[in-house]
Amino acid sequence: MEATLISFWGAVLALSILIYVLLDGFDLGVGILFGLNRSEEQRRDMMGSIAPVWDGNETWLVVVGTVLFGAFPVVYSIFLSAFYLPVTLLLVALILRGVAFEFRYKTRRARWVWDIGFVAGSAVASFVQGAAIGAMVKGLAVEGRNFVGGPFDWLAPFPLLCGFGLVAGYALLGAAWLVLKTDGELRDWAYRWLPRLMNTVVAFVALALLMTLIGDFRVVHRWLAAPWLLLLPFAASIAAGQLCLAAEARGPDWQPYAMASLLFFTAYLMLAGSFWPWVVPYHLTLVDAAAPASSLAFLFWGAGVVVLPVILIYTGAVYWVFRGKVQSAKQYH
Repeated sequence: MEATLISFWGAVLALSILIYVLLDGFDLGVGILFGLNRSEEQRRDMMGSIAPVWDGNETWLVVVGTVLFGAFPVVYSIFLSAFYLPVTLLLVALILRGVAFEFRYKTRRARWVWDIGFVAGSAVASFVQGAAIGAMVKGLAVEGRNFVGGPFDWLAPFPLLCGFGLVAGYALLGAAWLVLKTDGELRDWAYRWLPRLMNTVVAFVALALLMTLIGDFRVVHRWLAAPWLLLLPFAASIAAGQLCLAAEARGPDWQPYAMASLLFFTAYLMLAGSFWPWVVPYHLTLVDAAAPASSLAFLFWGAGVVVLPVILIYTGAVYWVFRGKVQSAKQYH
């Protein structure tokens, strides 16, 4: 029974992270691209495309934190100790972004202030997520069940590269979302950005791969031990090529977002396969880090049976209700 509960919460954690990246990734990406567009009408449509869903998307970040805290408290403790500053920056950025989202509609003279806040909040939130992933790939300083490194370990070159790479990746998702949800000049503008962002992401991935090989990271040995992981880059290459073809042909509009999501999905599988079964890479497995069986069972009946299905239903319902293209004449606010 305990092994089943551990597997269940491990699967919930993995699924929640994936859903968060795919959903909040595109609305953070729209926020990043917001700073590259100077048309007020198009900016309103950009915000209108994510207005009904952006706050619900961030619910999955709360789910991730809740599962870590309740089901894998040791992991929560280590990650919070290692990434205290990035987590603080992430929360501040998300708060600033949310406030800016609402306040820019209520002012004209100070609208530029909230525009900066919206772009900066989106970029910082994306950057610190990527830097945290890079720090985990590089390796955390853990002894036993405690983090023994410093508060600025995540500012090493490789994590910084991953941070900027995720900013570009989320912007790619955002551009693909704008193609899916908008029409006219904004759709054309997003189509023009797709190949540029795709090339940028490819450059970051190539540089990150080179750094892992030069640095002889432990993850490289994992790739050699599990060669099936090397099939995933081929799937990602096909998705990237199809995305570029769709951008060149300007259609169908659903394809860029589907291919960008497939890119992130293959990258996520690559990351998960490189770490499995470790939840704190190469230090603690899911079994090592799991809470007592009684805690897992209590969490299952409360969050697993009641809360999680409600969130899934709500997420699906919102995307169904607000499906289709954004209509400029019907502003969200």
